[in-house]
Amino acid sequence: MGFTIGISRGIRDIRSGSRRRGRSSDGTVVAEYTGLWGWDVVPGVRAVAGSCSCGRAGCRAPGAHPLPHAPVIRAGAPLDEVTALWSEFPGASVMLPVGRAFDVIEVAEPAGCHALARLERMGLPVGPVAATPDGRAQFYVAPGAAAALPDLLYRMGWDDPDALDLRGLGRGSHVTAPPSDRAGLGPVRWLRSPALDSASRPPEARLLLGTLAYVAHRSGS
Repeated sequence: MGFTIGISRGIRDIRSGSRRRGRSSDGTVVAEYTGLWGWDVVPGVRAVAGSCSCGRAGCRAPGAHPLPHAPVIRAGAPLDEVTALWSEFPGASVMLPVGRAFDVIEVAEPAGCHALARLERMGLPVGPVAATPDGRAQFYVAPGAAAALPDLLYRMGWDDPDALDLRGLGRGSHVTAPPSDRAGLGPVRWLRSPALDSASRPPEARLLLGTLAYVAHRSGS
């Protein structure tokens, strides 16, 4: 999964100090993603006064993409290395590359919350689920789901992902991780937090997709 006992112990030490201070540092958050959950992290831009901090005119994803030329902080990197690297990017948002450890299936947040409750009642495996401030629920699933999404839906009797407001995010995409601000709209938050098993082995999309598609269809009808 990409973390060691030493890294885990170091993160616990930081967490303990963070509780005493009443808040956690950005470096601590990044260390949890790389050390505990085994995910790569990239420093991201911020939205400033309605514009993207990357400075590019007409930026297509203002406040919601990696910083230009920013390094990838690899899963399992030593704790000191993670905190030192992150300190070079003050104020950066935490961006997670998609398509490596996980893909994402995104749906409207109300439908996502309803589907999450149904999935948990049915005892189906569910990975981390995030909610964005622009009203989307993001289900973390096994890599490869985004490319397979149209075919999976078709085999389940759903012809058009767009009509269901379902979107797959795969390799080449990035998502803003909690508790970072997304595009100046507010923080991303967890609807279902990562756990050691679901972070390292997110569920196959086919296990969730039937429920997601059904709830999304009912919500839009």
